[in-house]
Amino acid sequence: MLAFKLGSPPPPPPPLPSLTQAKKCGRFRVFAGIFKTGAGTAASDDGFPPFLPKEVEKIKDPFARSLAQRIERLPVKVGFSESCIMSSCVKPLIQSETNPVVLLHCFDSSCLEWRCTYPLLEEAGLEAWAIDVLGWGFSDLERLPPCDVASKRHHLYQLWNSYIKRPMILVGPSLGAAVAIDFAVNHPEAVEKLVLINASVYAEGTGALAGLPRSVAYAGVSLLKSIPLRLYANILAFNGISLATVDWTNVGRLHCLLPWWEDATINFMSSGGYNVIAQIKQRLHCELQDAIMRLIPDCGHLPHVDKPSSVAKLIAEFSLGDCH
Repeated sequence: MLAFKLGSPPPPPPPLPSLTQAKKCGRFRVFAGIFKTGAGTAASDDGFPPFLPKEVEKIKDPFARSLAQRIERLPVKVGFSESCIMSSCVKPLIQSETNPVVLLHCFDSSCLEWRCTYPLLEEAGLEAWAIDVLGWGFSDLERLPPCDVASKRHHLYQLWNSYIKRPMILVGPSLGAAVAIDFAVNHPEAVEKLVLINASVYAEGTGALAGLPRSVAYAGVSLLKSIPLRLYANILAFNGISLATVDWTNVGRLHCLLPWWEDATINFMSSGGYNVIAQIKQRLHCELQDAIMRLIPDCGHLPHVDKPSSVAKLIAEFSLGDCH
């Protein structure tokens, strides 16, 4: 396992391919073609999948726009719903001989969090998935499923079992580290390695928030998606601010504009949230003692946004077995 304590934008992402063939490139195959947005849907004129909120068109960040154009929804059959959940993710262009890297995201976020690092991982020849955790991101939750920890874990397993099907290098930043640990402990056959970035894993769930009256909870969640609060959170999260901060705020709250976001967030918070302290002590304590620690200087809470080149390099080295 690898524990990162990580956080200059990289060069522009490589242009999206338009060929329709598979090319062999050393240890991996590159699959190039038209990106599909899910069953029965077609991309809009500007290339964005139609299920994204229309506000995506106002985003200026070229990395976010590029990755948003690649988001698609895959049907995932789960045991707690009669119908499949159309689950949002970014699929890899590359099929590598090494195990795939699967990128989770922070609390109340989406796969767009990886907008700067994802193209660099592909440049490094990695087979990378960026997956939206159930209840967040851009999945279709019109028939609202449970969004508690067990449901998030089951959904991720079913997506892995349906599409990835190989042990993965599972990457979790912030609360995503708790998602990764919970999943790895319950499904060790699906995880080869863990990468934990600024891990938020010692909180005891959502605490008193789980017992809030629903009217108070909905008022709080409504505040959570407000532009001033999100802007303030970005100022705290990143090392230094610029005019890009406002645009990054719009990227970070884009998923909040889906009509089921409030209900899904309340469902998670009232369930008690993630508490993986016991799992760490009982199942992972020895392994984490042997983890590799890497520090990234001059970086905020989200190094994969702040310092994508450094994060991509470390993930690639660890995934390919070159990290000492």
